[in-house]
Amino acid sequence: MNGFGYLRPGSVQEAVEAYAAHPGARYLAGGTNLVDLMKLGVERPAVLIDVGRLPLGTVEELPDGSLRVGATVRNSDLAADPRVRDRYPALSQALLAGASGQLRNAATTGGNLLQRTRCPYFQDLDKPCNKREPGSGCGAREGVHRDHAVLGHSEHCIATNPSDMAVALAALDAQVELYGTEGTRRLPAAEFHRLPGEHPERDTWIRPGELITGVLLPAATAGVPSAYRKARDRASYAFALASVAVVLRVAEGVVDQVGVAFGGLAHIPWRARHTELALLGAPATPEAFEGAVALELAHAEPLRDNAYKVPLARNLALDVLNRLAPAPAPA
Repeated sequence: MNGFGYLRPGSVQEAVEAYAAHPGARYLAGGTNLVDLMKLGVERPAVLIDVGRLPLGTVEELPDGSLRVGATVRNSDLAADPRVRDRYPALSQALLAGASGQLRNAATTGGNLLQRTRCPYFQDLDKPCNKREPGSGCGAREGVHRDHAVLGHSEHCIATNPSDMAVALAALDAQVELYGTEGTRRLPAAEFHRLPGEHPERDTWIRPGELITGVLLPAATAGVPSAYRKARDRASYAFALASVAVVLRVAEGVVDQVGVAFGGLAHIPWRARHTELALLGAPATPEAFEGAVALELAHAEPLRDNAYKVPLARNLALDVLNRLAPAPAPA
């Protein structure tokens, strides 16, 4: 491992100032992704700024009924929080599907959002990867890409976002809180990550030096029925081949609130806007669900070896939608 400096700031402002003063710095909290990438040589920070002990480790209930999750709340603690389990079950389910218990005990909310792709070409310094080294090419396009993107990819990158948590946050209309040299701002979780386009090396819309300080779970989706389901190669500790988070409220047989996001299909948690638009105000029937999901997945552009992801995602989404929809009243 290469040498690096280490700083432990006492406040969020000190952390941001330290980042600005040290080119090549990286923030460190749980380290479950960053340290692995350092071992591989993919990440070579000049300085690590340890934010793990900043006062960002609580889940706070706000007056309007929303929950504010601090950036250093551990994944295991967030998944077990009774308010999250009761009001935002899709988030708790996604976190529990995300990794081993040991990793969940270390991984943080902010770090989970910032984890980088698990594409093997990105992690192997001997392979071409535009995300790791812009302009070197995408080895996965003509190579091994069974696990790669079918939506929103570009000629420069076909990697997928590995986060389960981020998929649930997107469907739940959560917001990401950021603090940087220009002050505080929020981004919708569904708009926090970027499609690869011409710049696959840029994973998110975060500005240089900004620190994630928390995630806001809105009152608008609190208590609305929601669920997360994931398909993977083995029963535990594996990244999604495809996943889906759904928020669905039905009144008198009609959909009056809906949020759908796919994981494992794109560079970002893919918010299924075509599906949502088709379902809002429509009858909550299997036929309506099937047509709405088909509208979204019609935009998929699978590659040689990953076309299976389209029917897999379709079946996951239909299963969750039908499970969340209330049974029709007897005639």
